[in-house]
Amino acid sequence: MWNMLWPVLLVVGANTIYNICAKSTPEDVNSFASLIITYGIAALCSLVMFFLTSGQKNLAAELGKTNWTAWVLGAVLVALEFGIIAIYRAGWKVGIGIQVTNIGLAITLVLVGVLLYKEAFTLRQLVGLIVCTVGLVMVAK
Repeated sequence: MWNMLWPVLLVVGANTIYNICAKSTPEDVNSFASLIITYGIAALCSLVMFFLTSGQKNLAAELGKTNWTAWVLGAVLVALEFGIIAIYRAGWKVGIGIQVTNIGLAITLVLVGVLLYKEAFTLRQLVGLIVCTVGLVMVAK
């Protein structure tokens, strides 16, 4: 049970702090200047965690095992971070803007699961999508 729970708690906790930080980013700073610091710290933390968690100490060998996903994920993370900062700068409230994006994400990922990964699509999921869509409309107004 704990193996299933701790990652969820980590994501919820980190996401909470993430949104507080994104909302608190000064409006007069260029978003990308702020992201340079963000990703510099992220790179440093990743480097430290690599050496703390890896029995393999050859970083170059591990980097050689990566594929296109690491590069695309890096670009997507910048887009995500910029988008969240832009959401808050556009005036969205903390509890609403992210909720709207998460509902949109949930709907999109069900479709991605069905179309790209051939996951089953059940009546229960259809009802869930309808509820999400209704919720999205209600929250966004």
